[in-house]
Amino acid sequence: MVGLVVVSHSERAAEGIVEVAAEMAGDTRIEPVGGDGQGGIGTVPDAIEAAIDAADGGDGVVVLVDLGSAVMNADVAVELSEAEAVIADAPVLEGAVNAAVAATDPAATLDSVREQAEAARGMTKL
Repeated sequence: MVGLVVVSHSERAAEGIVEVAAEMAGDTRIEPVGGDGQGGIGTVPDAIEAAIDAADGGDGVVVLVDLGSAVMNADVAVELSEAEAVIADAPVLEGAVNAAVAATDPAATLDSVREQAEAARGMTKL
């Protein structure tokens, strides 16, 4: 099963996004990670790597990120992790929900889940 990781500069934001996405995720592993590790705003590569490893169900992990340095730190974490992981170029909340739904498909692949996350870029709200 493809797992998901939600990376935010805010630990609470990551947890909230996971809470919403989990409603659609079935048994999909979704790990939130955020903050600087000391209660502040930021992201830490080691924490992201640990979340990737925890989310990995054997078919890889799609990582969703919020802002600039989260992308850089997620890149480092993907390189450090032994799990196969990719970063989706997607809005974090909408992408996480799309990815969660896609990951429930028994035929889901790392690429298909990432593609569904990235499809959220074109969503309109009105």
